[in-house]
Amino acid sequence: MVKVRVAICPGSFDPVTLGHLDIIQRACKIFDKVIVAVPINPSKNSSFTVSERMELLKLATEGLNVEIDSVEGLLADYAKKKGATAIVKGLRAMSDFEYEFQMALTNKKLNPELETMFLSTSSEFMFLSSSMVKQVAGFGGDISHFVPECIADIITERLSGSYLK
Repeated sequence: MVKVRVAICPGSFDPVTLGHLDIIQRACKIFDKVIVAVPINPSKNSSFTVSERMELLKLATEGLNVEIDSVEGLLADYAKKKGATAIVKGLRAMSDFEYEFQMALTNKKLNPELETMFLSTSSEFMFLSSSMVKQVAGFGGDISHFVPECIADIITERLSGSYLK
């Protein structure tokens, strides 16, 4: 019996960027199955709903062997339920590492079978964040170099002018 290697790429993806897509694509090369997971966090003020973010992810990852899902509760419990043995996180800077390292240790304590793999963001995306995309779009700027082409218009329509009102 062949064991399927399942990984989870969690993130808020509010909205999904080319940096996110880079990490997801690279995870697909390493694992047999990749679940892109959007957390349900009602206390977080997001620009897009969970279902909208999932739809944007489906469009952005078309052609990739991924499952798009939402996560309610602890990621460590969700991973166990899905048979995942790894969490894949992208890192842009040392400041990302400090927080993600704490999360990795917490998840390992909650689910000893779960490993966290950190992938360095490709150099062309090191500056890129969802917050930056929202700010540029909010001021009516061109985000076409920051998000997948297939969803750029959707994001622009939602966010353009939001900082100018």
